[in-house]
Amino acid sequence: MTKLSIALLPGDGIGQEVIPAARKILEKSASLHGVQLHFEAFDWGSDYYFRHGVMMPVDALERLRRHDAILLGAVGHPDIPDHITLNGMLLPIRRAFDLFANVRPAVLYEGVESPLRGYKAGEIDMVVVRENTEGEYANIGGFQYHHMPEEVAVQTSVFTRFGCERIIRFAFELARRRNRARHVTSITKSNAQGYSMVLWDRVFREVAADYPDILTGSLLVDAAAMNFVRRPPPLMWWWAPTCLAIFSATCRRSSPAVSAWRRARISIRAATRHRCLSPYTVRRRTSPARGWRTHWRRSWRPP
Repeated sequence: MTKLSIALLPGDGIGQEVIPAARKILEKSASLHGVQLHFEAFDWGSDYYFRHGVMMPVDALERLRRHDAILLGAVGHPDIPDHITLNGMLLPIRRAFDLFANVRPAVLYEGVESPLRGYKAGEIDMVVVRENTEGEYANIGGFQYHHMPEEVAVQTSVFTRFGCERIIRFAFELARRRNRARHVTSITKSNAQGYSMVLWDRVFREVAADYPDILTGSLLVDAAAMNFVRRPPPLMWWWAPTCLAIFSATCRRSSPAVSAWRRARISIRAATRHRCLSPYTVRRRTSPARGWRTHWRRSWRPP
């Protein structure tokens, strides 16, 4: 029988509720697959900070390293600044174990009413993939003239080719494994961040060339945020860099969005620039009254 050791970090707030429930599900699933789970709970988090002045003890990472996996709930408290909870617990864990991919599914389930009108269960099925250790999470910067009228704060965002490529490939591989819409859309702010996210855009195009079976697109985060609410299914697979996200969104083939794609009549209003990479072709037209639109025209069928 396979034996696995799991470190439980309920943390704060809702984490105290969801981790016990998640443990029950894991135990039931393990019993069905011949796996024996051993759990060790740690009380680190905001309450620990109030008692000791730190989010977790100095040997926390070594204690976590003894386990096969970490199940973490939530971290944060209104009386503790967010940068303390992040840099005191979450980021050290991410960096120590190279947890570079933040994967967040968003699914509309049966029996759940969506605040978005007109969507049925299964018609919204999105996965948001975000780089988890670089970018703004690099935590490089500092203060000058601290707490003085002329105070200056500098925050440096760090993008490496290695970091960009591995999270981008992660999103493409996830699109293949899910095998649904097979679409990856990169979301950035490369019009304002003309170095780091331009590098990201270049790496995205290079990696996309290795996945000819995956449809690709690119949006600025402004338009992406709007489309998350306006029409989530047509966005398909998303992904983006740290804090701006590698949004990976898929929808079922039976959804109205995919039917519209099959009819090749989806047009995305250009609230900002849009790009569509191979294997789609792009046709643009201008209209004085309506602005310009980018029409995504299907040039092939997924296998």
